[in-house]
Amino acid sequence: MCGRFVSPEERALERAFDLGRRDSPNLFARRYNVCPTDMIPFLRLPSNSDKLELAAGRWGMVPYWWKEAKLPKASFNARLEEAADKPMWRDAFARARCLIPAEGWYEWQAVERVDPSTGEIQQARQPYFIRAKDADVVCFAGVMAYWKNPEGEALRSCAILTAQAQGALADVHDRSPVVLPADAYGAWLDRKLTDPATAKALANNAKSDGPELIAPLGTETNPTSAG
Repeated sequence: MCGRFVSPEERALERAFDLGRRDSPNLFARRYNVCPTDMIPFLRLPSNSDKLELAAGRWGMVPYWWKEAKLPKASFNARLEEAADKPMWRDAFARARCLIPAEGWYEWQAVERVDPSTGEIQQARQPYFIRAKDADVVCFAGVMAYWKNPEGEALRSCAILTAQAQGALADVHDRSPVVLPADAYGAWLDRKLTDPATAKALANNAKSDGPELIAPLGTETNPTSAG
């Protein structure tokens, strides 16, 4: 699951990546509470360059063939187990992969707490901010699309791939975004890679495990204001 995350400012992306041109007129500011349908930065490899391009897109993918008047719901996360075959993701997974940079992401763990005034056990959600211990910016495996509405207005959009949580992350939530290691970025973005099985294997090999990834917030902290 990835419902909200922290998006880095553009200067942090410039330090982390060898960027080519920007396909967005606006500089990206740091965002502490990115939500589905927000416009977010993502990285792609243009067909005419070997340098990463920084682009902007809606978090919530709209496939190029979409015909409905309303945009699709719940298209911000793509389950890795389904991405190669499900029509919503199939073409993008094979031919339009991207990187979605983040400083980390939020998850909420279902817990039980005792009300100090009544002694009753109550259901609650403990927020966690999850980040890499040894990197300021990580990249989620993503897919992207370019869509035009009937009036000809264009929209670029993207989605984050998620997989079954492993190790310590599974104690917080059963799903987690696919975090790619830096040495897998090139292969993930390679336009020559169109075999879904190979792309799936590449994402499955992503390492996102270990207790050092989990940074608990205070139990009374509002997770939407945490950074």
